[in-house]
Amino acid sequence: MRTSGLLGQLIRFGIAGGISTVVYSAIYLPLAYVLPDGWAVAAVPPAFLVAVICGFFLHSGWSFRGHGTRDASGRQHLKFLVVQGFGLLLNAAFTWAITGLLGGPNWLPLIPVVVVTPIATFALNRQWVFG
Repeated sequence: MRTSGLLGQLIRFGIAGGISTVVYSAIYLPLAYVLPDGWAVAAVPPAFLVAVICGFFLHSGWSFRGHGTRDASGRQHLKFLVVQGFGLLLNAAFTWAITGLLGGPNWLPLIPVVVVTPIATFALNRQWVFG
């Protein structure tokens, strides 16, 4: 893992992802608690949008620095947005299922949002977007 650069990427991705997660949570939680019960999923898009903007600059300039190629045509940006759209759908699905369908507390979806979504988006970003 050291020679391929994967270990360094994972560490940088974790730090950048942690920052994005704090940003996401700081926006999601207050919004989720002012919305009517069962509507926390409506807080996901604005929180995700701000976290994605933060994440793009952190990941492209730091997490995946020196890995693969950079494309100035806009295709790489589009790929990044597709991956993030997938992450948004995952977060919305977790939030809807946990808070809407199961009636769980608004903070509970943050567990799969913090664990599952970053693993999925790391793999897609490394192989498809920045690969």
